[in-house]
Amino acid sequence: MTITVERGARTTGKHQYAGPRRPRPRTSYALFLLPGILAFLAVIVVPFLMNTGVSFTDWSGVGSPKWTGLANYRELMDDSEFWASFRHSLFMVVAMAVVPTMLGLVLAAALFDYIGKHFGSRTAAVLRACFYLPQVLPIAVAGIVWSWILAPDDGALNAVLKAVGLGSLQQDWLGDPNIALYSVMGVMVWVQIGFPLVVFMAGLQRVDPQLYEAAELDGAGWWRRFWHITLPQIRPEIYVVLLWCTIAALKVFGAVYVLTKGGPGGATDVPSYFSFTTFFEKTQVGYGAAVSTVLTVIILVLALVGLKLQTRAEDAEEGVRT
Repeated sequence: MTITVERGARTTGKHQYAGPRRPRPRTSYALFLLPGILAFLAVIVVPFLMNTGVSFTDWSGVGSPKWTGLANYRELMDDSEFWASFRHSLFMVVAMAVVPTMLGLVLAAALFDYIGKHFGSRTAAVLRACFYLPQVLPIAVAGIVWSWILAPDDGALNAVLKAVGLGSLQQDWLGDPNIALYSVMGVMVWVQIGFPLVVFMAGLQRVDPQLYEAAELDGAGWWRRFWHITLPQIRPEIYVVLLWCTIAALKVFGAVYVLTKGGPGGATDVPSYFSFTTFFEKTQVGYGAAVSTVLTVIILVLALVGLKLQTRAEDAEEGVRT
């Protein structure tokens, strides 16, 4: 029997040893990151730097900008309209982050732990898709439909209230300054609830089923299983949803533009829409750039703090397990 050994290789017993492998150059992996880095610079970093530069000027969008330093930011600190829009943003955080997270947790646990077991996973999947549908709809389409529903004269909501004998509850839902913001909040709860639901149901897939089985054998009801098993096990998903939805609430624009355009009387104005009107209606480009720069910095700081808290919580949980 003849054994042929390639040059540079040697055999040890029955195994062939081809010599030490050459390490792959690490610089080759950086080439795959280059398109993403260039896109990030072109779409995010460069426009943000240009916007920040414009925020230090007095410019109407035509002609040469006039350097004013921090004048726009000093004016911003004393602008009651901006702070009112920022307070409305906090209401949007409640409508788009806090309430959808709470409802999404309960609905995800109900679909996963009850509907899925008693009616089948297909039924749970169909209901999950129904809840997620508003996330798929363009916000312009959803806003127009809701403006029809909430119309004061021939809107569907007022018609239903009148038909069931609750005509005294009819309102100008988007035209009354006292309730317009709450009406927009209700629409945003409907729009946003599907995202937490899908994330939480995905997180529940990795929970050990034996934990639920042991709890059921011990006589724990659904609520106790939800509180003592579901919530602790999907804590990372809760952090992600709260952070993501809070950022979305701070930069919400489309729904406000379609439903109320910041009205009536600025009752539903938010920083992103305030910046938009300052840019294009008042043609105060430098001041509008200052508003958007402040909003971007707030979102960036919030994201960094949220990621830091999430990492710290995960490290503490790992320490407890070990």
